[in-house]
This record gives sequence, C-alpha cells and structure tokens, in this order.
Amino acid sequence: MNKQSILIGYTKPHSSDNASPDVTKILLDLKRANRHGLIAGATGTGKTVTLQALAESFSSCGVPVFLVDVKGDVSGISQAGKSHPKINERLDILGFPKNPWKGSPTIFWDLYSQQGHPVRATISDMGPLLLARLLDLNDTQQGMLDIAFAVADDQGLLLLDLKDLRSILQYISDHGAELRSTYGNVSSTSVGAIQRRLLSLERSGAKSFFGEPMLELSDLMKLDESGSGYINVLSASKLVQEPTVYSTLLLWLLSELFEELPEIGDPEKPKLVLFFDEAHLMFKDAPKALLEKIEQVVRLIRSKGVGVYFITQSPGDIPDSVLAQLANRFQHALRAYTPKEQKVVRVAADTFRSDGSFSVQEAISQMGVGEALVSTLMRDGTPSFVTRTLIKPPVSRIGPASESECDVVKAASPYVGKYDASLDRQSAFEKLSERAQKAAEEAEKNASLESRKYESQKAPKKSRGRQRQGILETFAKSVARSLGGRAGRSLIRGVLGSLFKGR
Repeated sequence: MNKQSILIGYTKPHSSDNASPDVTKILLDLKRANRHGLIAGATGTGKTVTLQALAESFSSCGVPVFLVDVKGDVSGISQAGKSHPKINERLDILGFPKNPWKGSPTIFWDLYSQQGHPVRATISDMGPLLLARLLDLNDTQQGMLDIAFAVADDQGLLLLDLKDLRSILQYISDHGAELRSTYGNVSSTSVGAIQRRLLSLERSGAKSFFGEPMLELSDLMKLDESGSGYINVLSASKLVQEPTVYSTLLLWLLSELFEELPEIGDPEKPKLVLFFDEAHLMFKDAPKALLEKIEQVVRLIRSKGVGVYFITQSPGDIPDSVLAQLANRFQHALRAYTPKEQKVVRVAADTFRSDGSFSVQEAISQMGVGEALVSTLMRDGTPSFVTRTLIKPPVSRIGPASESECDVVKAASPYVGKYDASLDRQSAFEKLSERAQKAAEEAEKNASLESRKYESQKAPKKSRGRQRQGILETFAKSVARSLGGRAGRSLIRGVLGSLFKGR
C-alpha cells in the first residue's frame, strides 16, 4: 500500500518480439493524481476499460473511488476477471505475465434504490442555486426560491424533502404582503411555476433523491480490512435518462466534498478519486453562474485531496476553463470524417505536450481499441510528453456482474441497514401544518364564542334562517381575522362547505 505510482500501460512496441527493449512502463504518480484527469474518445474505443483499470489500481493502492456506471457494465469490477484471447494477446505483446485475476472491494449505490443503497440529499444541502438548475428556473423564479430559503432559515424551518419545499413556497405565497418589507416582492405566479416544476420533478422519479438519511461523504472514503479502497459504483443507466437530475447529483457531490473536506495540499495519494461518465451533461446548458462555480470547485478541490476524472467523447465537451485543470490525459481514438470532426481532432492534439517523435494528430485517428495517447503530471509538476500507450487490462471482470453476484456484494456492504429505510422527521411541512391547525382551532374557538354571544343578544323577531346565516357570517369573519390571506379563505371554504353539506 506504499506505492508511489500506478501502472497505466506500456508504450506500443515497434516490433512483435515480446518484452521488446523499446517497451516502457507508463505510470501515474499518486502524488499528482489529485490534479484531475480526462478520459476521452469515440464510442467503442476502450474508455470504460481504461476507467475500470484505473479505478482498480487506485483501490489496490488504498485510494477509495467513486465512479458512475452509465451503461451498466462496470459492476464486473467486483468480480475476478478471467483469461480471454484478446486480453491474453495484449499481455503477450507487452511481455506481461497473466494477471492474478481478482475483484475489487465494491459498494453499489443507486438513486432509485434498485441496484444499491439509495443516495439522498436534503433540500437545504442542495441549496437554491443547484435546485434552480435542477428545475430549470429563470432569474425571477430563482429569486422566489431564494426568498423561500431565507424565510425557512429565519423561522427555523428545516427543508429536507420536496413536501417541505412545497410547503414553504405556499407559505411565502400566502403571506407575501407580510414578507414584502423584509424579503421583497413575492410573485404568486412565479411560485406557481416552481410548484409545477416540482410536480414534473416528482414524476421523473427524483423524489427519492431528497430526504434522509442523507449520504455521509465519509462513507465514500472507506478502506476494507486489507487496506484497499472501496470502489463505490453508482448505477446510472436509468438516472442518465434524466440528464438534469444526473448532472445536478454530480455537482452536488462535488460541492459537498469541497465544503466539508479540510485543506491538505498535495498528499502522497488522494483521499478520494471520482470518475464522472457522460461528463458533458454537467456543462450542457448550464448558466454562467453555475459554470463559474464548477470551475472554482474543480480548481480548488484538489487541495482537499480529491481527484476528479471526466469521461466524455471529445475534449471539446468540457469548457476550456475546466479543461485547463485536467492535468492527466487519456485520449482514445477519435474518428475524423467531416471537417468539423477533423477540427476536433486538431484541437485534441494541441492539448498534448509532444516531443515530435510522432504525429499526435495522426495517432488520434489511427489508434485501435485499448490504445490511448497518455500524458500525466510528473512528480515535479510538469506534464509528461505524450506517449502512444497500450492500456493495461484490468484484473477484474470486463462486463457486468450477474444479478446473483450483485446480490452477494450488496449483502456484504458495510452500510446494510444504514441508508435503505427513509426517515421523515419534523421539518417545515410538519411545523407549518401545526401552525395552520392551531390557527384553525383558535379561529373555531373564537367563532364559537361569538356565536354564543350573538345567540344571547339576538332579537326574538329574527327568522331562524336569518339567524343561521348571521351565525355563519360572524364565524367566517372571525376565521378571516384569525388567519388572513389565502390560507384563511381556503379554510373558510372548507368549513362552510361542511356546514352547508346536505342543506
């Protein structure tokens, strides 16, 4: 566990002889692994296998890993690999002994609680900025969300799940006139628009993301008994079909790590390494304010000992400000048939430091499956010259684990029983409901007193029908005075409806 670097692969030999003298090990220095990275390439060129090989290598060095399984084929990392003609051919070319096949310690997670432990966050911890991104709100609507959070904070109302958020939004809409002097104008129209977005969000299945128990980030940084880092696999084959929810989850995770972890500079090895597949979804249609926040978090989170590796098809999918922070590059083949694709290849080639021994641009178009152009940050902080590399095959299984195998892994998880059952403690929804109930009881009590007072003072000549109508009018006015606003009017309608029922 005291390794200083991990093996990525070998330079491609110029002859077919095994263990050719021009074969060189390509390594990634663990001290620089927290300087982030990029795994790029066209579909089918080997990005997932590179991700898997890197993840299990980090794990074996005692570095916990969090990775996103978008296609559902990374669960095999929990199982021992086996010989395969293609893998054996690669090992023979490299002069590398047949691997001691083994799986890595793995914990499965799933936002929908189907393939692993549920991942939850509270509304408060998500915050108005990420929620606005999740709900695709305009500036005015985000302003209403800011007011809702401010009111909740000032009144000590916990915002844990969607019903809490819905309750506080209704509260500020009903009490807009009272809140205006402190928080500004409250637009009922904008609040209504947010409520409709929340309804759509619930129907997308994201309701299960909000609530308790909330994920403790320290649980992603666990070592097993042998000192290997657990590989936390987030099942995302269903989640990625909701790209906004997916990207918001990843951004929340980055933000929480940034906020919670202490500054440690460049440790001898990372505290945690994150692999985000389909990374372009994080940046697609993101407002400028959010992009600036992502750039800031990516730039500074390395000092917390966290490395972030983005997996996408082209480096152009990542904003330049973020791309500049990705020091460790793994570029698989890109196809260039159109002028636009050729431009992408040129841009990708220009991001590498070349010694001129080969054409980087040509290599990007010519590489086979499992080959990559690799440049890593060396121990002195400078990027290495780009090398055309044969990626070392993983020792775990390439492809998905079976359902029964996954069940065994889930049963052995150190968090069995910790996250599986949701909690619903007293929060904004319950407290605002109690307020409304107390107000209704008080109003009913006052109405009853006024009704008895009226009965004692009524003139004998009044008709019974007129008496009943007068009592109801007095009761309605009392309720309106006690509650006020839209909430009062709604309650009056409900009470009067029950009184008149069957008349």
